[in-house]
Amino acid sequence: MLVIITYDVNTTTSEGRRRLRQVSKKCLDYGQRVQNSVFECIVDSTQFRKLKYELVALIDPKTDSLRFYQLGDNYKRKVDHVGAKESFDVEGPLIL
Repeated sequence: MLVIITYDVNTTTSEGRRRLRQVSKKCLDYGQRVQNSVFECIVDSTQFRKLKYELVALIDPKTDSLRFYQLGDNYKRKVDHVGAKESFDVEGPLIL
């Protein structure tokens, strides 16, 4: 299923900047960055639960926030991209 993850981490302190890097790195373990604080991740339900648990453990809920949008398996009809940063097929072959 496709899950969109967005986050807002308070970076006014060095701890906040550290949390921001940790959240970003954790999201990169599961998906592709599509905007500064937005990731698209193709995961199954077990991976999603694990990722959500890991991200919640990284943030400070008093100052930071996470959002998870579960678009499911039929996501290609639900995502429409316009503008810069060309869209890509997250399930397609990886060509380096």
